[in-house]
Amino acid sequence: MTTRQALRLTHLVSTIWFMACVGYILVLKLHQAGFHWWFTFSLSGHFAIAVFILISVYLFALFRGVGEAQQIEVEHPLTTTSYYMGFYVAAPLLGGLAGVLGMAAGIDQPISFLLGVALGTLYTTFGVWVIVDPIAGLVEMFVPSSRQHRLERLALVEAQRRTRQEKREQLLAEAFAREEQERQRWQQRLRPQAEKLAGLLACDLKDAARAEREAVDIGAHAWRLGGLSCMRQLRDMTVSLHGQAPDVDAVADCIANWWDGIGDWRKPSFR
Repeated sequence: MTTRQALRLTHLVSTIWFMACVGYILVLKLHQAGFHWWFTFSLSGHFAIAVFILISVYLFALFRGVGEAQQIEVEHPLTTTSYYMGFYVAAPLLGGLAGVLGMAAGIDQPISFLLGVALGTLYTTFGVWVIVDPIAGLVEMFVPSSRQHRLERLALVEAQRRTRQEKREQLLAEAFAREEQERQRWQQRLRPQAEKLAGLLACDLKDAARAEREAVDIGAHAWRLGGLSCMRQLRDMTVSLHGQAPDVDAVADCIANWWDGIGDWRKPSFR
């Protein structure tokens, strides 16, 4: 069995032991407070379900921490060692052992003995996980080599972030440049089509069917040339050329109705 596997197994056993001790203290204190056993066990059952869910999430997070060794050894020379990790995950078991040794002499009642063992487990686990471990991590942060490595690591992370940001901005600028070049190319090729389409907008009502057919052909050509973007540019060019119209929106709506169904073009449902 590897060290990592041993740590995982030890932590699993320690957590089960810790929760058993907490459950025993809860049940005993409720019973001593005057609650009947049936009520105590009923309440403890609901409590156990909630605790089981929370502990499952906690075990997943801590197992990932132990398995992936997320802490950097240079910055945490103490808390990343296998000895310290063994001490950390075995804290509930060590607390239970301390409780056994402390209550072994002079205690005749099993209930008091078990309570002392459970309290020893609870106090030791709280002391190690909530007090000792944060203090140890804080002390490690003030070690010169740890601080130096942390500053260098953060500087490297920041440099990598800036590099990624600059690369994204460069790619975005290149995309805008390509789009502008494409628009310039369409501008030249669409100019005759825009002029023809602007002329169709001025046709008489008797030529409306012919004008619509030709407008559809023009829109289909623009779709094949560059999709929706090309069609929008052609529409804007046409509206600009037909600037003498009193209602620009009416011109755009007319073009939108002509082109409805061409590729992904859809006329507005309402205005």
